[in-house]
Amino acid sequence: MNKPKLIRTATVPHSLNVLLRGQLEYLNRYFDVTALSGDGTDMDETARREKVKTHAIEMQRNISPLHDLISLWKLYRYFRKEKPQIVHSITPKAGLLSMIAARAAGVPVRIHTFTGLIFPTCTGIIQKLLITTDRLLCRAATHVYPEGYGVKNDLLRYKITGKPLKVLAHGNINGINPEYFSPAQISEEHKHNLRHHLNLKPDDFVFIFIGRLTGDKGVNELVKAFSRLKYTPAKLLLVGPTEPESDPLKPEILQTIKSTPSIISTGFQHDVRPYLAVANASVLPSYREGVPNGVIQAGAMGLPCIVTDINGSNEIIIHGENGIVIPARNMIAVQGAMETLISNQTLYSRLAQNARPMIVSRYKQQQVWSALLEEYHHALKETGHV
Repeated sequence: MNKPKLIRTATVPHSLNVLLRGQLEYLNRYFDVTALSGDGTDMDETARREKVKTHAIEMQRNISPLHDLISLWKLYRYFRKEKPQIVHSITPKAGLLSMIAARAAGVPVRIHTFTGLIFPTCTGIIQKLLITTDRLLCRAATHVYPEGYGVKNDLLRYKITGKPLKVLAHGNINGINPEYFSPAQISEEHKHNLRHHLNLKPDDFVFIFIGRLTGDKGVNELVKAFSRLKYTPAKLLLVGPTEPESDPLKPEILQTIKSTPSIISTGFQHDVRPYLAVANASVLPSYREGVPNGVIQAGAMGLPCIVTDINGSNEIIIHGENGIVIPARNMIAVQGAMETLISNQTLYSRLAQNARPMIVSRYKQQQVWSALLEEYHHALKETGHV
């Protein structure tokens, strides 16, 4: 008997490669899986690692009416040709285009997962436009899943959809492999060599940021706060790519990063575990998130986390138990939290001790994958496509 066809879509292939690591291979045991996004090395890597088929259709992340219409037509033609039982999207533009195209093509199960919402942090005409497109997306979908409870509450508050909203497991799109993200996986020799390479001294207190180096991730505030720290032997690792075309950092912040020896920007890293292993604490002063992977990964590696009081982050981190929760867009609060972790050894030790057990108990990968598989089977049964 042939397996049902499942097409997973994302706007850019990096999302499929990084956010769904391991999940596509797991789902391919039960479905004939195709990963669909733009072309590139990330798609090649996804195909090799996950052992799934891929199909390239370029989609623009920004609003681009002509390109969007072309992508929509290509998606429609591809879905009509392949006749999948399920199309499941995970990023905003891919969600809008995939759900509309899949509905037009007669795909019975059309699923979108909201991994984060942009419109709550916007105002005016941009907010209205984003709300309208998300409502259109949800109208075209048959099933809508918020990645976390904060995202769910915003979807309800702004009346984006009347469809049932269910958070799978404890949230997060992919969960975490606690055997892979474990301090035990990084040898002392590896840590020693990386510390030498990064010029980290034994008495340095090392903060780490993992993610895109953009304004809405709070990197402007983070760099300013770090530059004002009273504690001298401290370092800041910035692990992630810049995005000068979408949400660039302020010019003075970029200059500070370049000219400050204690701020080390590593660029994107395929394996962040060694960097987490040489750090003392993680900082994510973001303005908006779904359920951020970087915070889960840092916690699994035993790091206390400083996060802002926003959707997702405040679900992973419980203030005073496995980290510190601070207001968003507040440089003074970032500085204060960093100084607290440095100066209060008793608090730091308690947060570090709790970090890994609290993550492992809630975000095991297998729990997320099993919950998603159950939802797929239930949706197919509902539509008579078992």
